[in-house]
Amino acid sequence: MAWQEQHNALLKETVYRTRLDNGLDVFVMPRRGFRKRYAVFSTRYGSIDNRFRRPGERDAVEVPDGIAHFLEHQLFEQEDGHVFDAFAALGASVNAYTSHTMTSYLFSTTGELAPALDRLLDFVQEPHFTPSGVQKEIGIIEQEIRMYADQPRHRLSQNLLEGLYHAHPVRIDIAGTPGSIRRITPELLYACYDTFYHPSNMALFVVGDVHPDAVLEQVTADMAGRAYQGRAPVERLFPDEPPSVARPRTEATLPAARPLFAVGFKDAALAASPREQLRREALTSLVLGAALGRGSRLYEELYRADLVDDGFSSRYQAGPNFGHTILGGETRDPDELHERLMAGFERLGAEGLPEDDVRRVQRQEIGELVQLFDSLEFVANGFLFYHFMGGSLFDYLDVLQEITPDDANERLAEHFRPERAAVSVIRPQN
Repeated sequence: MAWQEQHNALLKETVYRTRLDNGLDVFVMPRRGFRKRYAVFSTRYGSIDNRFRRPGERDAVEVPDGIAHFLEHQLFEQEDGHVFDAFAALGASVNAYTSHTMTSYLFSTTGELAPALDRLLDFVQEPHFTPSGVQKEIGIIEQEIRMYADQPRHRLSQNLLEGLYHAHPVRIDIAGTPGSIRRITPELLYACYDTFYHPSNMALFVVGDVHPDAVLEQVTADMAGRAYQGRAPVERLFPDEPPSVARPRTEATLPAARPLFAVGFKDAALAASPREQLRREALTSLVLGAALGRGSRLYEELYRADLVDDGFSSRYQAGPNFGHTILGGETRDPDELHERLMAGFERLGAEGLPEDDVRRVQRQEIGELVQLFDSLEFVANGFLFYHFMGGSLFDYLDVLQEITPDDANERLAEHFRPERAAVSVIRPQN
C-alpha cells in the first residue's frame, strides 16, 4: 500500500498518508529525535450528530442528546478491566475527548509505541456496553452535567450558543442534559457505534520518532482480523437554521467574583468548500488579532477603562454547517463593554483595519503556528480536525500566508455585524 507524501516547505515537515481497504485513513509524521510518541484514533462523530440515516436504511434515527460523549466514556469500560490501568502498565497515558464534530482517543508514551498502539486499536474497536454499566455511567455524567451548569464560564458559553442558534444542535451541551442521558440504553449505544465507528468514518494519526512502514504494518495486521465490510457514508440530518440569531441577549445570576460578558457573531452563510472554510477561519483570526489584539487601539481603550483584562479572549469555531466567533471575559460593566465593543467594530468598519496591524498579526500567527509544530499533541489533533473538515493543517498555513489586508477588511464588514450578534451575561449573586 503506497504512501502519499504531504510536504510543507516552510515547516520542513512531511506527513505520510494512506487509506486502507476498509476506508481507514492512516497518517504518520516522523519526528526524529523526539522521545515522546503520540497517537490519536478519531471518528468523525460529535455531539451535533444526533439525527442521521444509517447506510442502507430509509428511516431517520434520532438519538438522545449527549450520546456521543456518553459512548466515549463507555468505551473505557472493558470486560477485562478499565483501560486507564492497561495503559499505565505500559508506561503510557491515555485520554479521550468529544467535541461538536468528532470523538478522539489518544495516548502518549516515551516507551515502545507498538504495545500502546495495539491497546488503543483494541479498546476503541471492541465495545462492551451493559445495562449495569450504562446505569452507572448515567449517574456519573448527570453529576458532571450539573456541576458544569453551576460554573459561571460554562453557563456563559452555553447560554450564548443557545442565543445564537434557533435549532442547530451546536446549541446543545456536548454532554447532553440529565433528561436526555437517562434515555440512553446499550442498544442505542451499539446502534451509534455501528453507524459511526466504522473505519471509513475514522482516521489514525501517529507522530514521533517512528517509521511509517512499521506503523502501517501494525495497523494493517490489526484491521485484517476484524472483517469489516464496505460502508456507504452516513447521512447526517440537520434542521434548517435561519441566518438570524435566536435570542439577542441572555442573562443569568451565579456565584462569581465579577460579571462575565460574551458576545457571539454568527456566520449567516455556510462556506462553499473546505478551503473556503479554512480561509474564513484564518481571516477571522487575523481580524480579531488586528482589531482586538493586545497591541490594538480598541483593546487599549477597553483595558484602560477596566472593561477587559488579560483574560479577555476570542475564538472562531466552525463545523460543516455552522460557524461563529465568540469573545469575552470578566468585566466591571457588561453593558458598557458591549456598547464600546460594538462602537469599536463600527469605527473599524468605517476606517478599515490598519494594513500594518494586519501584516503584523499575520506574521505573528504564522510564527506561532510554526512553533506549535513542536507539540506532538497539536500536530496530531490539528491534522485530524482539518482532515475531517476536508482539508489539512498544512493547507491552513498556506491560506494564512495568502490573506491580504483587503481580505481582512471584507471579513470584518461581512461578519462582525450587530444584527448577527448575541450577548450572554453572568452577573454575580448579591
